[in-house]
Amino acid sequence: MTDWLLPDWPAPANVQARVSLRGSPGVSVSAYARCNLGTRCGDAPHAVATNRRLIAEALALPSPPCWLQQVHGIGVARVDELAADAGEPQADAAISTRAGRVLVVLSADCLPLLLCRADGSAVAAVHAGWRGLAAGVVEAACAAIGSREGEVLAWLGPAIGPASYEVGDEVRNAFVGADAAAASSFAATRPGHWACDLYALARLRLAACAVTAVYGGGFDTFTDARFFSHRREAPSGRFASFLWRH
Repeated sequence: MTDWLLPDWPAPANVQARVSLRGSPGVSVSAYARCNLGTRCGDAPHAVATNRRLIAEALALPSPPCWLQQVHGIGVARVDELAADAGEPQADAAISTRAGRVLVVLSADCLPLLLCRADGSAVAAVHAGWRGLAAGVVEAACAAIGSREGEVLAWLGPAIGPASYEVGDEVRNAFVGADAAAASSFAATRPGHWACDLYALARLRLAACAVTAVYGGGFDTFTDARFFSHRREAPSGRFASFLWRH
């Protein structure tokens, strides 16, 4: 068993991506064992700092990752413009056109979505829970990377699967009210409740941005013990999806 997940997509050779697992190098214990990389989920700060150092070393990252303060919004951090001491920008997506800058998003049921230009000139990482998807975080990231037909590839990382993700009317209405086609991403389970397919919703949003080369999907963090899942067990740690250019 490997210590991380290698995304399966035909990205250019200079684009690299990795996803950490619960069992990646780390020192966290209890519900956070062992490689929790989130600082705002209740784990000991010194353990998270150690975990971040260990995974960066294990992956031989070319620079310290640009960690984000994720808020389920649509903000896009332009990492190349940030000062070295800028801290964690408040954003749910990040973009870079500079070699060696490492993008990262944290998740534990929300959808990590990676984008790259087909010529390898730019990369973007997106944290997309249902709120971010409904608000337009995918559209914001696609606009930042400059998506035109055939020019951008996308990979859908580990998120909660539709069989495990039941939501209420308010979630379905947030999507269907904006796009009737989103109704196909929901299946009735019981009165007022629906099975929600985050992957299908993301594909709809990507297609609307002319991104049709979409890979990945099919994971379920709730049932797959390799990943942290907030819905399966709270408190829960966070795993990370890393993306960078050589």
